[in-house]
Amino acid sequence: MAKVCQVTGKKRMIGNNVSHSKKRSKREFAPNLREKKFWLESEHRFVTLKVSAAGIRNINKNGLEAVLKKSIEKGYVDIV
Repeated sequence: MAKVCQVTGKKRMIGNNVSHSKKRSKREFAPNLREKKFWLESEHRFVTLKVSAAGIRNINKNGLEAVLKKSIEKGYVDIV
């Protein structure tokens, strides 16, 4: 599966490593992803999501139901 957060939609970015002599080489900036289980109260079951640290904070702030609804609308997650 791709390295994409199912809440925020963050994915890897490509950039440059820049040395002291300004020589550039390609590198990857990866999101801080974790596979985490959340309790979905409305369905009385656990939901496993691949989320970034920012996504976990977003769930803690706004609630799992609201965040799942938004991410399904945006097409980041296909659960439920």
